[in-house]
Amino acid sequence: MEMPDVSRAMAAATSVATSLNLPTDDVTLLHNSNRVALRLMPCDVLARVAPPEHEAAKYEVELAQRLAQAGCPIGLLEPRVDPAVHTRDGFTVTLWTYYEPVGPHNSPEAYAKSLEQLHVGMREVDVPSPRFTDRIAEAEEVVTDPNRSPELADADRAFLSGRLESLRRAIEARGAAEQLLHGEPHPGNVLSTKSGSLFIDLETCCRGPIEFDLAHVPEAVCEHYPNIDQGLLDECRQLILAMVAAWRWELGDEFPNGRFFGEEFLRVLRAGPPWPTLDSMNKRTGDL
Repeated sequence: MEMPDVSRAMAAATSVATSLNLPTDDVTLLHNSNRVALRLMPCDVLARVAPPEHEAAKYEVELAQRLAQAGCPIGLLEPRVDPAVHTRDGFTVTLWTYYEPVGPHNSPEAYAKSLEQLHVGMREVDVPSPRFTDRIAEAEEVVTDPNRSPELADADRAFLSGRLESLRRAIEARGAAEQLLHGEPHPGNVLSTKSGSLFIDLETCCRGPIEFDLAHVPEAVCEHYPNIDQGLLDECRQLILAMVAAWRWELGDEFPNGRFFGEEFLRVLRAGPPWPTLDSMNKRTGDL
């Protein structure tokens, strides 16, 4: 969000919390992307605030309740108020438990164990969810529409479109078992807390093979996750790189240095295997 919208989002979250008897006179911005995460004090609540076009809040709240009942290691909704999606000044506001971070990182073993536990619990939850191929289709729409990606060169457009299509076909042809997934369980969506590693941001949940989730995590985490299909994982890693590349070329993308990331991801895709993990790509491009 742009800073004027962030200020309005803070005011909206404060208004919602106050109306629910959660005292709030101090707001800290924790994260800003397509929505903001705010810490409200002294009630010590995490508020997620999204613009009106962001339609996943209701789905995320309902899914969080179901996953919590299944014993999944996730960030929980704020227990002092009823679970709901609130609207203020054109924003949607949801309230969550705030977890004080413990240590700088999750160990690979703890990360893998929590992700496996999440997947086990998700197999018990039957909710209508998009399929991972819907995510591919969203990326393809950005690539194939010059109005949505005007700076993408024709040769790159053809290459990226072809790679997305061929990877979708290759992954589907494997016929791997599919289940509910987190969708983006990268390190930025994992909290290290006194309760262990907890997954947040459930708006990306979708159905697909577990390797689609594993393609988002560091290699050291995969080494501690049992029964991975390495060939499928390699294809899913390529797919994630291709989708991220597509999104970095979208008109209006607010990711810092997005075009540079888009160019680097395309270069890596053209270079061929071994396929880097998403976190290693983010570190590599951040250091360049």
